[in-house]
Amino acid sequence: MPNQVWLSQLQKHRAIAVIRAPKIELGQQMAMAVASGGMQLIEITWNSDRAGELISQLRSELPACIIGTGTLFNVQQLQEAIASGAQFLFTPHVDPAMIQAAVEKNVPIIPGALTPTEIVTAWSQGASCVKVFPVQAVGGAEYIKSLQGPLRQIPLIPTGGVTLENAKEFLQAGAIAVGLSGELFPQKLVTERNWEAIAFGAKNLMRQLG
Repeated sequence: MPNQVWLSQLQKHRAIAVIRAPKIELGQQMAMAVASGGMQLIEITWNSDRAGELISQLRSELPACIIGTGTLFNVQQLQEAIASGAQFLFTPHVDPAMIQAAVEKNVPIIPGALTPTEIVTAWSQGASCVKVFPVQAVGGAEYIKSLQGPLRQIPLIPTGGVTLENAKEFLQAGAIAVGLSGELFPQKLVTERNWEAIAFGAKNLMRQLG
């Protein structure tokens, strides 16, 4: 997927559901729940149970959604993720070799960075946008806002501390989109398999961001 298409999808949908699943069946149901709540950007972390298998399964089961992956640590994992059908790639860190490998395959890569130096480094090496993580540790939405002056041209996706309540603040502060994991999937609801409540939370989030 070309970067321009990816950026326009981010601007349209504004939130990414991040799924870290201990069992493939759970991951599938978590994805179905947020998709039924209207979320169309879904990340399956690479450290989920049988992540590659789950990604290809969701690609066919949820054709309207864009299914990607995250928590990729090296080029080998990145290539396996692309082979399984991942449409976007998140990493926790800035790795020039990984960025290069993704650019060559024309798959958007979103490296994790925190400082202005890291963010600019990732962007200048070819990142489609940059994940600001863990954003809550450095001031949350205020930090995103303070980066806008010098780094306005770099699309930022804050994660790590984004909640259903504050997601909109991050967008107002200048983020192109936000990533949410535990906030969308409270442990109690997952344990109870309360997919309706999870779908309702996703729907509520999309309504706020729309």
